[in-house]
Amino acid sequence: MTRLSRATLDHLPVRVGRPGDAGAHVQIGIVHFGPGAFHRAHQAAYFDALLATDLRWGIAAVSLRTPELVEALAAQDGLYSLTILDSTVETRVIGAHRAWVGPGEGARVHALLADPAVRLVTSTVTEKGYCLRSDGTLDTAHRDIVHDAANPDDPHSLIGWIVAGLAARRAAGGEPFAVLCCDNMTGNGRKLRAAVIALAEIRDPALAAWIGETVVFPDSMVDSITPATDDAHLARAAEALGVADLAAVQREAFTQWVLEDVALPGDPDLASVGVIRTSDVAGYERAKLRILNGAHSTLAYVGLARGHVSVGDAMADAPLAAFVEAMIREDIVPSLGAIAGFDVQAYAGAVLDRFRNPEIRHLLSQIAGDGSQKLPYRILDTLAEARAAGRPITRLAVPVAAWIGFLRGRAERGEAIADPLADRLVAAVMAQPEGDAIVGEMLAIEAVFPASLANDADFRTSVAKAYRALLAGDLA
Repeated sequence: MTRLSRATLDHLPVRVGRPGDAGAHVQIGIVHFGPGAFHRAHQAAYFDALLATDLRWGIAAVSLRTPELVEALAAQDGLYSLTILDSTVETRVIGAHRAWVGPGEGARVHALLADPAVRLVTSTVTEKGYCLRSDGTLDTAHRDIVHDAANPDDPHSLIGWIVAGLAARRAAGGEPFAVLCCDNMTGNGRKLRAAVIALAEIRDPALAAWIGETVVFPDSMVDSITPATDDAHLARAAEALGVADLAAVQREAFTQWVLEDVALPGDPDLASVGVIRTSDVAGYERAKLRILNGAHSTLAYVGLARGHVSVGDAMADAPLAAFVEAMIREDIVPSLGAIAGFDVQAYAGAVLDRFRNPEIRHLLSQIAGDGSQKLPYRILDTLAEARAAGRPITRLAVPVAAWIGFLRGRAERGEAIADPLADRLVAAVMAQPEGDAIVGEMLAIEAVFPASLANDADFRTSVAKAYRALLAGDLA
């Protein structure tokens, strides 16, 4: 089947949106590391829209590990389709990528980072791609960081490449690029800045000082549910386009990019394409973690206990949907405080609508993994604040109890538990016969539950009561 390309662009069905025909006039102003599905469905769509009024912001996509996507983009002149999954499904072609670089092409990466036209370096490499310790600082014992410290001009890590690029800018007497982390890490800009400076300090303390004084690392938050591209989506994209597209992506209609309001090189007008500029990125992060992610975890653990498979299935369970909405509006929202320019109740309503989107099939089993890492931020922080403020915690104890029940059920069936603390969790949930004693064993895990909660009699009682109720199938 013929592939999507600039040669076939004019022959696409009229219902398919397409990028403007700026051609060779588009400059590469962004180097992006990690051009996976989320980047192509999210940030690239914003910059594709910006290119309609400002041709300086084409993207060079860099994949440090896998060549397949780079090969697909190369075969399609950088083009791919984005399908928006909503009540009306829409497809558009994104044309923001103007260069694509794969593993083994280090010389091209060096040249791009040294180019003064490149004003932004962005990244979506997942949290592990930043080579950080659990406390958010650079893991200097990580094998890639050890290599980059010894071989600064032949980096393996993202951090190494950023340091190499900034070293080249400084040596040439040029202006630095800004660095935008677009992965979901709290305080992501600050963490990335500290990691880059730490590696630069090993290379050259003067370089580290220059980076600290001149380079901007804004915090950001990104959000849009982006299902993985599978054979079914590739077939749907081909049907919509009339040509094959092996780089097709899909996402929900809702999309959010919140960026710390600091001056960026080249002054891109990101607000004109929907990016929220704010001095309180942390407030938006907190709202997303507690409302969206907290409700997701609740739906996962309670929904699985009630026999559901996906978020949509769980939201079709009227008692469960009502429970989650009450928890969001009455227990979580009061924990957030005022966030400048942000209507928290409207956001809560939008989250519930997103969960009901019939075009998005988000599996509860996928959300349920890594509970020991997720629940402290998604639920336990809200619980601790509610206890300190004297607010009720009856509903907030339910996802904790449901997680314990989920672990017990998996362990009894001999099923694998996706969690870095899996061995410790299995030992706790299997240490006692079924009952309140299991709750006590779990709450004793200090890596998950802070002492202030674990030793709180009301919290322990609430979780135990919720655990008994869930065993009896009583959500009320």
